[in-house]
Amino acid sequence: MRKQLFIVAAIVLMLSVVVTACGGKNGGSAASGSIKIGTQTYTEPKILAEMYKALIEDQTDVKVDIVPDLAASPIVIQSMKAGDIQMATLYSGEIFNGYFDIEDTKDRAEVLKQAQEGFDKTYGFKWFDGLGFENTYAFTVRKEVADENGLKSVSDLKDLAGDMRIGVDTTWLERENDGYNAFTDVYGFKFAKTFPMEISLVYKAVADKEVDVVLAYTTDPGIKQYNLQTLADDKQFFPPYDASPVVRNDTLEKYPGIEDAISPLIGKIDAETMTSLNYEVDVNKRTPQEVAVEYLQKQGLLK
Repeated sequence: MRKQLFIVAAIVLMLSVVVTACGGKNGGSAASGSIKIGTQTYTEPKILAEMYKALIEDQTDVKVDIVPDLAASPIVIQSMKAGDIQMATLYSGEIFNGYFDIEDTKDRAEVLKQAQEGFDKTYGFKWFDGLGFENTYAFTVRKEVADENGLKSVSDLKDLAGDMRIGVDTTWLERENDGYNAFTDVYGFKFAKTFPMEISLVYKAVADKEVDVVLAYTTDPGIKQYNLQTLADDKQFFPPYDASPVVRNDTLEKYPGIEDAISPLIGKIDAETMTSLNYEVDVNKRTPQEVAVEYLQKQGLLK
């Protein structure tokens, strides 16, 4: 009888080991290991990387290391291609930088589709649907200027631009496809003076009335900090730059729980939310990790 009990106990123990090996957190894959998430140099992808990390480590057995401050998105893509990192946040307008042949369009859905299909076929990346916001160029003015002149869109500047000074990113004046010369062709007007400067300086310049209009990024915290109003790009001059998580296909095959872990973020972060999160880090000097975890907790995605 004792021998039989011993055999039964042994079988139960073996089964428990098998069950543990086959089911990880939340009943998903128990594949354990580690991945690296790369980020560009600015705050936004660092916050998002911390969100991915928190969700993945909470819901899978995968450990995550964040590799910050990769110089630019093309460096991120090359690092992913080489396998030095496995995941990042990228923006749909990246397709215009010559990675593969594309059909020229500024339709947001079509640009995203081309990013998803092109990077899958050419690089073996899964480009997820958008997080819910885009980070692209936008013309902004002080709120009082917008109110006084009824400014809602870029076209509304046409009769005023001849007397206005514009502060812009140092590279924008020279950009071929979406730079100043192309802008004047599409919108049909020029500004009185252009002042190229570092993007971080344009917000204070317009707030201090050193310039009248600035070319900003749509989720930069300076828009909130200096109470600026964004003008609608009514002629769709700038290409869309919808943000998405991007992961190597072989990484998702190895760790399928990653997709389920990050999927609650898809379509859930709008531009206003992302701007506020960036503001917490850049202006209120909180850490990307603190801001990311707090957001996930408020959304009920983390305890």
